[in-house]
Amino acid sequence: MSFDLDAATDWSSIGEEGLDDIVALRRAIHADPEVGLHCPRTTEKAKAALAGLPLEIHDSTSTTGFVAILRGGPAAREGSNGRTVLLRGDMDALPMEEQTGLPFASRNAGAMHACGHDAHTAMLVGAARALCARRDYLPGTIVFMFQPGEEGHHGARFMIEDGLLAKAAPEAAFALHISPNMPAGTVVSRAGALLASAETVHARITGAGGHAAMPHDNIDPVPIACEIVLALQTFIARRIPVQDPAVLTITTIKAGTGAHNIIGDTAELLGTMRTLSESTRTRMHEAFERLVTGIAGAHGATAEAWIDRGYPVTQNDPRAVAMFEECAGAIGAAYITMPAPMMGGEDFAYVLRDVPGAMAFLGVAPEGSDFRTNPPLHNTRMTIEESVMATGVALHCAMAERFLARGFD
Repeated sequence: MSFDLDAATDWSSIGEEGLDDIVALRRAIHADPEVGLHCPRTTEKAKAALAGLPLEIHDSTSTTGFVAILRGGPAAREGSNGRTVLLRGDMDALPMEEQTGLPFASRNAGAMHACGHDAHTAMLVGAARALCARRDYLPGTIVFMFQPGEEGHHGARFMIEDGLLAKAAPEAAFALHISPNMPAGTVVSRAGALLASAETVHARITGAGGHAAMPHDNIDPVPIACEIVLALQTFIARRIPVQDPAVLTITTIKAGTGAHNIIGDTAELLGTMRTLSESTRTRMHEAFERLVTGIAGAHGATAEAWIDRGYPVTQNDPRAVAMFEECAGAIGAAYITMPAPMMGGEDFAYVLRDVPGAMAFLGVAPEGSDFRTNPPLHNTRMTIEESVMATGVALHCAMAERFLARGFD
């Protein structure tokens, strides 16, 4: 991969020049997906693509993630001056069977890159190579964060706890996330809450089982569980303000013995809770436990309620979002302001909790498709328009150089 660079690089063409290599890397990662915090083969592929570049590599001790640090011009290499910016790409896949029929489809049963992390990693590698070629013109330091374990495994938090962000102390952080349900080549974001906090909620109601023909002699946990589900929805509709919404979805109810004439002793609930502010998040936590235990107690049953605390709200700094809009225009991409947050979760929120910055979506609807009806993220048939990765590389580079040159001004 080679680049024709001078002191006034036109980043709009940078991704195009290295696109073949970026696509090849993306396809290699796509065909060999790994799930969770430990993705050694993916890490190996990324590091091999970075080999020979003037990067300091620092490995995570609790994951297979790593950061690659590029120190720019002489002042930055001497540690005396210059800003520091972080660019992040996640690497892990999802535990699902691919059904795309692609020639480079997953070879690993039960794993698929259905959320675009293969593209994220490839685009970040492309940006690292381009920015390394421009090293002498960079008035600061760039941290490339290659992170596994985004899909519910808190990989960003583990890497922060490992001290990797402290290796160069970034003053701004940016990330891209592809979307097959946005027009190809568009850049989409918003200031403030972009994505929700994400928790897993559990409840176990214990009654007293017996013969189904004589429910009055028992404490049936099934109607109690149903009442709890309805009460949780009523709480959201009547107690949570519409301007600061929440979602609580019970996805699984387990009860009974499998027999038609036996009332079981217990019923279990499992679901997800999403909020867009810490204040509503706290209220929802309190309400969940109170409603579960209170309703069960009112019927003579007992209940346990617990929450697996998940990702915080992904909060975009307005200055960083303004930079995305500016840089999108500079590389010839259309910028669209997202009208409302999405209720999905993202562990880049841990980085943004410590470092001001933003995440933006990059539309990758395949050519000839209708972005409104394409298989979405986390779908077994999700595909992308690979040529748009050139825009992602260019945008990474433009954002990094823009921040190093002028900060948030």
